[in-house]
This record gives sequence, structure tokens and C-alpha cells, in this order.
Amino acid sequence: MTEILEKYIPQAATAAIFDLIKTHKVHLKIVNERVTRHGDYRKMANGQHQITVNASLNKYRFLITLVHEIAHLEAFMKFGSNIKPHGVEWKRTFQILMLPFLRPEIFPSQLLPLLARHFKNPKASSDTDATLSLALKQFDPENDKNYIFEIPYGAHFRLYNGRVFKRGSQRVKRFECVEISTGKVYLFNPNAEVEFLK
Repeated sequence: MTEILEKYIPQAATAAIFDLIKTHKVHLKIVNERVTRHGDYRKMANGQHQITVNASLNKYRFLITLVHEIAHLEAFMKFGSNIKPHGVEWKRTFQILMLPFLRPEIFPSQLLPLLARHFKNPKASSDTDATLSLALKQFDPENDKNYIFEIPYGAHFRLYNGRVFKRGSQRVKRFECVEISTGKVYLFNPNAEVEFLK
């Protein structure tokens, strides 16, 4: 199992992650990319704890996602299943579980201050923290995607599902964009990845 983990997370984190997986009797599934989520946790009908994580994530995002999902498992076990999935119990559990990994042997020095800030009040997804998401993106393999904030005002872009939008004004943090086929207005995070239609 540690040899498999080393393909997906920083080597210095593998022993501690393996211990967490073993302690919680997690069935870890590494799956093909799902666009809508990086990972998930569910308790199976047979009582087994299953965590799935996208194989396409870079090793730092994979590690954060895996610990995020283990935090769900641990929070539900400690506080019961009636807690909010990303409520205070989960946030506190995630902070505690993540703290031992916030070290320069595991994360590059340029990520550590951003991670420290993020984990003061972790969000439901690291993608909603635009600064951290952009910093993590630099470790992804090259692709032909752009971020919303890079798309010129009035230009068109396409989502992974084929829907086409026109980029509008920025409202505080997010961007108003109009879906071409329906005329409906949607708000996009600045770090949403899209295909720029030139």
C-alpha cells in the first residue's frame, strides 16, 4: 500500500497517511477524474469506510483531499452523523489531522504560508480558496484550460460539459457570466477552469 501511496502523495507523508488509513480501516479507491469533485467519503452498507480520490490530482492536492475525506470519517465517528458535513466539527478535525503534514519536507515552501492561512478556517473545498487553488495549480500537468479571471471581458468560454458562456463583470470576488443558450446569469469563482473560445 505504501508503494501505491508514494505515486500519489509526497513520500514524506506516506507513513503517516498509511497509519490513518489502517487505523480507520479505510478502503481507498483511486479513481478516474470526476470534474465535479476531487474526492468523497461514504460509509458503505456493510459498515466499511470508503474514500475515493481522483487519480489526476497533483500530489499536494491529492494529500489535502485524502486528509479532507478522512476528516469526514473521523468527525462522523466522533460527533455522529447529524453534524453538518463541513461544519465546525469537521473543520476542527481537518485542522488537527492536517497539522502534522504542514512541514517543508512535505509541501514546497511557497505553499506553506497559504496552507497555514487556509487551515485557520478550512473551506468545504480548497478550490474555493482562490489563492491556494492557483498556487496548487502550478504543480498540475500542462493543459489547455484558462481561469475565468484570464478570460477577457465579453469573450466566450466553454465548460467541460459543453455549455458556452460570455464573461461579464466581476462582483466582489466572483464573475458574472451569461449562458449563451439560455441568457441566464451565473457566478463563477475566479479560479474556475474553462476553455477560452478565441
